[in-house]
Amino acid sequence: MFAPAARLASKRFLEIRQIFRQSPQSSRSFSTALNYHIDSPDNNRDLPWEFSEANKEKVKEILSHYPSNYKQSAVIPLLDLAQQQHGGWLPVSAMNAVAKIIEVAPIRVYEVATFYSMFNRSKVGKYHLLVCGTTPCMIRGSREIEEALLKHLGVKRNEITKDGMFSVGEMECMGCCVNAPMITVADYSKGSEGYTYNYYEDVTPKRVVEIVEMLRRGETPPVGTQNPLRIKSGPEGGNTTLLGEPKPPPCRDLDAC
Repeated sequence: MFAPAARLASKRFLEIRQIFRQSPQSSRSFSTALNYHIDSPDNNRDLPWEFSEANKEKVKEILSHYPSNYKQSAVIPLLDLAQQQHGGWLPVSAMNAVAKIIEVAPIRVYEVATFYSMFNRSKVGKYHLLVCGTTPCMIRGSREIEEALLKHLGVKRNEITKDGMFSVGEMECMGCCVNAPMITVADYSKGSEGYTYNYYEDVTPKRVVEIVEMLRRGETPPVGTQNPLRIKSGPEGGNTTLLGEPKPPPCRDLDAC
């Protein structure tokens, strides 16, 4: 009785795979992470890579948070530091360096770097703009936000502008649903010493273009909500409830109560 169902499922799977084969960009668009490796002149295991002297001290500090027999637990913060140092992306030689530090097989580091979309496996701009694409932001216009950025910069998703300044990707929920739509900007322009990762919330197509131009001029856009009628995550126009001081509990000694 299961044979017809299995054949139907297999047929449907083949149909879906064929659709993706006909559209080479479709699979790429689901993530900013590159989940496979192809050797290139600037990304192969023969290229030397090591942490800078300043970052070697940071490596020691990161490792001090974990027992000496659990060095592998430091893989994520070490990869993050390596990505900051390398201009926002992880070459395979950087991953190999991390594997050597935490004393694991390189494949164990590759597994982490290709799983989390926070790690970029291909080059990004000095300012990597990530548009939240999850449901609340999508309902509030995230697709229009992305279209405005791509059109203004003259690139496609995951492409870098000719001057190397900007790239645009998508990130899933970044926890600012009450301030949707939102983008984040990973600033790799100053290396790991000046790295920042800032949220810009309640954005509009016009406002994200203004943010891009401020970054281009070397200015620092105000982070957080871009709606002047809101304070952080508060309601537009101010509170309508909870206007006074909350009353204290009648008795703080719960055992006596």
